[in-house]
Amino acid sequence: MKLVSVVLLIASLLFGQDPALGFAQQTSQQQTTQSTQSQTGPVEGGPTGDNGPIAIPKKPAASTPPPPPPPAPKVKNPPGLGNLSLHVNVPVVTVDVGVVLEKTHQFVPNLKEDNFRVFENGKPQEITHFQRIQAPITAVLLLEFASTSWWFISDMENAAYAFTQQLRPNDYVAVVTYDMHTNILTDFTNNRAVVMNALRSLTIPTWSETNIFDALYTTLDRLSRIPGRKYIILIGSGVDTFSKITLGKCLEKVKETPNVTIFTISTGQMARLMADDRGFGMSGPREMTFLQADNQMQTFARLTGGMSFFPRFQAELPEDFSVINASIRNQYAITYTPTDQKEDGTWRKIHVELVDDEGHPLRMQDEKHHQLKYDIIARDGYRAKQEVN
Repeated sequence: MKLVSVVLLIASLLFGQDPALGFAQQTSQQQTTQSTQSQTGPVEGGPTGDNGPIAIPKKPAASTPPPPPPPAPKVKNPPGLGNLSLHVNVPVVTVDVGVVLEKTHQFVPNLKEDNFRVFENGKPQEITHFQRIQAPITAVLLLEFASTSWWFISDMENAAYAFTQQLRPNDYVAVVTYDMHTNILTDFTNNRAVVMNALRSLTIPTWSETNIFDALYTTLDRLSRIPGRKYIILIGSGVDTFSKITLGKCLEKVKETPNVTIFTISTGQMARLMADDRGFGMSGPREMTFLQADNQMQTFARLTGGMSFFPRFQAELPEDFSVINASIRNQYAITYTPTDQKEDGTWRKIHVELVDDEGHPLRMQDEKHHQLKYDIIARDGYRAKQEVN
C-alpha cells in the first residue's frame, strides 16, 4: 500500500496532477457509468463489468399475451360485406272487396282465396293474407225535409230512425237535410245519440222546395275529399223543384266521384197510391213528375252500384236496411306486397277478378242453373308512398 502511494505521488509530481483529484474523477466516472447503466440498462450483447450481468439477451423476454378477442357474430350476409344489418320497409296493400249479385245486390259468401286475382298496373300480385270481415261504414244520411206533405215527412223520419237503429259503434254518419238549401245537422260521428238528437230537431219545415240536385252535388263534392269508401243514404221523394244544378251535371258528378255508393229510399209511396185510388192529387202531370223522380232515384243508385227501395209501409223499412247492411258491411279483405316497391308517389291502379278452380272467369248459377251476374266492388287504386330525402 505504501508502494502504491509512493508511485502515485511520483506520477503526480511528474504530470503535475493532484492524486486526490484523480481519484475523485475516477470514482465520479465509475459512478456516472453505473448511474447511466442503471437508467438505460446494460447494453445488449456483452459484459459490462464485474458487478453487472455477464450477457444480456438481444431480445427481451416476451410479456404475457392479451386474451383473444371474442368470436365475430355469425350473420348471414354475402361474402365481402362484413357484419352488416339491413332494414327494409316493405309496403303492404290491403284491398276491401265486396262481391254482390247484380240483380238483387246480395252479398256472395263462401268465396275462397283462390277465387281472387289481384292486379296492380296490369301485373298480377301474390296474395299474402285473406279473410272475410264485417266492415264499418262511413255514410251521409241525406234527407228531404220540406213542407210538402205530412206523409212524405213521416216516411222520411221513419226511414231515418230505422237506419240509425242499425248503426254499430265503429260506423261514422253525418246528417244533412235539404229543401231550398242544403243544411248540415251534424258532422261525421260514431255517437248514435248525436245522430238521434239531430233527427229529433226536425220539427217544422221552412221551405216547400226540394232541390235534390243541388244537395246531392254538394254532398258528393264534400265526400270526394274523404279517403276510403263512402255511402249516401238518400231518403226523399226524388222530385227536384228549383235546383241551380241540372240533372245532367248532377249525373256527371255521380259518375266522376270515386268510391261513393248511393242507396235511395223513396218516400210518399202510400200517399201516391191513396191519391190514385181516390182519383185526385197524383194524376196527370203530377204523376209524371213522380215517375220521373222514381227514375232519378234508381239512376243515382244504379250508377254507383247501390240499390233503390220504394217502401209503402213502415214495416218494410227494417228489412230494406238489413239488405243494405248486408251489402255494404260484408267484405273480403285481401292483402298483398306489391312487386313494384318504389316509393315514387305514383298512382297504382288496382283490378280484382274472380276465377274458378281452373283459373277461368268465375260463373255463378242459381238453383235452376240460370247464370247470375255479379259486381266486384273494390277501390280503383292507391298512391304509393313518396320517399323523403
